[in-house]
Amino acid sequence: MDYNYVKALHIIFIVTWFSGMFYIVRLFIYQVEANSKPEPAREILTQQFAIMIKRLWFGITWPSAVLTLIFGPWMWYKYNGMHHPDPWLTIKLCFVVGLYAYHLSLHSIYKQLARGQYKYSSTQLRVWNEVATIFLVAIVMLATVKNGMSLVYGLGGLVGLVIVLMSAIKIYKNLRAKKSV
Repeated sequence: MDYNYVKALHIIFIVTWFSGMFYIVRLFIYQVEANSKPEPAREILTQQFAIMIKRLWFGITWPSAVLTLIFGPWMWYKYNGMHHPDPWLTIKLCFVVGLYAYHLSLHSIYKQLARGQYKYSSTQLRVWNEVATIFLVAIVMLATVKNGMSLVYGLGGLVGLVIVLMSAIKIYKNLRAKKSV
């Protein structure tokens, strides 16, 4: 298969994988919040969210993660052959390994919720949802800017992004608390 087709498929599955990871955590949040509602709403909502979560996780997110893992190395092989990767690619691959670890952590949360175990609050899950954003920004910047990006500025930018995201979550939590009073 031509390099450009492999690259296109790799990008498509990255997009669907990230979409699944972003949405799955939102569904986890909704399920956790539904669990605190009175009956019969609790039972109805938690069952509906469980169905939606299972379909998204096994119908889109997991297959996309696997296909991303197939097309990524295939693309690298077609582009570079067996040459040593550039330094930016090595750093990007470290973030990709971290992203798969994040994916596996979401699978752990999925299994806990499927067993009816609610170990995380909706606020904790909102924070955890932003981890995918950090990985997305880091990986895309490394894939596009490559050697033109300073390591110091790149890390500084990521730290700045984390501060902005955590501040936004804190502001949202405060606004939500005021609204419920």
